Amino acid sequence: MPTVQTNGIETYYEEHGAGQTVVFVHAALLDHSMWDEQVAALEDDYRTVVYDVRGHGRTGGSALDEYSVDLYAADLHELIVALQLDRPVLCGLSLGGMVAQTYAASYPDRIAGVILADTFTPPILTRGEWFLRRIVLNALTLPVRLVGFERIEKANVWVTERFFSGVGGDYERIERLREDGPSIDTDEFVKIVRSMTRFHELTVDLTRISVPTLVLYGENELPFVKRHAAEIAAHVPDVAVREIPEAGHASNLDRPDEFTAAVRTALTRARPIEKSPPLDEETDSGA
Repeated sequence: MPTVQTNGIETYYEEHGAGQTVVFVHAALLDHSMWDEQVAALEDDYRTVVYDVRGHGRTGGSALDEYSVDLYAADLHELIVALQLDRPVLCGLSLGGMVAQTYAASYPDRIAGVILADTFTPPILTRGEWFLRRIVLNALTLPVRLVGFERIEKANVWVTERFFSGVGGDYERIERLREDGPSIDTDEFVKIVRSMTRFHELTVDLTRISVPTLVLYGENELPFVKRHAAEIAAHVPDVAVREIPEAGHASNLDRPDEFTAAVRTALTRARPIEKSPPLDEETDSGA
């Protein structure tokens, strides 16, 4: 099982293909397998790297009492350094998009491009968003110890669909991915969820993301996520925004062909690989 040391943990990863490197960062409570269709479609033309974020999948948990998005970004940096990835393109969805934008703002000279899918920035923009990000997500951490996160996730989907009309997605497929992957310990679930509820406490300077950026969101995505797409577009200098038709929050699973086509377009726009800073040198963080 291929692993690499990142900040005191053994991080599981897989790599396929050759050429320009794209690193995929998965959503919360899933694992690297959510990118299987993208990897299969791209590996003949690109080098693809997928990994399990701390607390997830085959990487598993750690002894830390709490996690944060900037910790996940630091783990990603250690992965990139350890694998000697020369200016990869990052592609993150939901939590993965939070990690990717944090990394891109901190280390803009170490990447060639970034794809931010179905994600949001730290600021809370609307009351509905505040309700989901601060009330609903925090409320999940107490009952999960009693009934398990699978039931709590179904309740979360029910609440989301009732409060936000027009929102949808292939939730059954997400459930199957979770059932097929390694189980997540309850304590790890709590740390992962709390890392997301505290994302608003971080400062991510989007204007520092100087590489070509693609923002994706599903047609049936939460309204506040679409607002965050506009927020990113308003601050990132070189950005394109694209809606994935008939897709929900996991747009790469709902419409894999359309999502992968968008990724290919982003990869053609990625900044050509030039001489980058030595991978063993520290770069000042701007986030």
